[in-house]
Order: sequence, then C-alpha cells, then structure tokens
Amino acid sequence: MPEISRFFGIVIYMNWREHPPMHFHAVYGEHEALMTLDGKLYAGSLPGRALSMVREWLALHRKEIEADWELAMLRKPLNPIDPLE
Repeated sequence: MPEISRFFGIVIYMNWREHPPMHFHAVYGEHEALMTLDGKLYAGSLPGRALSMVREWLALHRKEIEADWELAMLRKPLNPIDPLE
C-alpha cells in the first residue's frame, strides 16, 4: 500500500486496487481505520486524538486525496500529501 502522508506517528495509505466508497487508510500503532472523504469511519478505529488529527488533515487536503484516489483507480503512482503540522 503506498504511503501518501505521515505525521505525529500516523501513517496514511491508499491502495492501488481500492474499492468504493472513496477512502484512505490511517494507521496509528496497532490501530487502523478506513476513513471516507466525509470524515466518517468506514472500518476499524483510532484513538480519539489520532482520529481528530486525521480529520483535521483530511479537511486541509480533501482535493489532493481525491486526486490520489483517481490515480489509484488508474494504477498510477500516487502523489505525497503534506503532513499535518
């Protein structure tokens, strides 16, 4: 799974062979969550603070995440996205 961002111990991934709905993977330690682009948990879980940071990052980079989703569907290289600072 290609990594597209990393911040505060959280790693954001997106698969090339993804399935609807549009989503990304966020991993924090032993926790993993799949999040849709409206900020809802699709599967899994994250601790509260990590979830808040991922949602904040999503709000800042939604268009870039959508662009990476389109690239993933075409099985093309994904673009890195700036981390939350």
